[in-house]
Amino acid sequence: MRRICFLLKVKQDRLDEYKRRHAAVWPEMLDALRETGWRDYSLFLRPDGLLVGYFETDDLAAALAGMAATDVNSRWQAEMAPFFEGLDGQPDEGIVPLEEVFHLD
Repeated sequence: MRRICFLLKVKQDRLDEYKRRHAAVWPEMLDALRETGWRDYSLFLRPDGLLVGYFETDDLAAALAGMAATDVNSRWQAEMAPFFEGLDGQPDEGIVPLEEVFHLD
């Protein structure tokens, strides 16, 4: 199992709508994430738009490829693309894992 943490930047003027969208993630998107190996997935948002994402997976490359192959991911990413700074419409490609330097357990 590997813990993945990443950072993205949500546009300041889109914060409220971004939070609303994530209060009602499509059930088929949730199913696809689970089916492709994403576990304990969480997003944390700072008031300035810094987004911290965290999830666990056995195989990051397989989890990313599995989601990329789904129709629901393509639709979700297209809807979410306008919310982010500096990703040229590809939010899922912005997942660059941070180096883990400490874990309590």
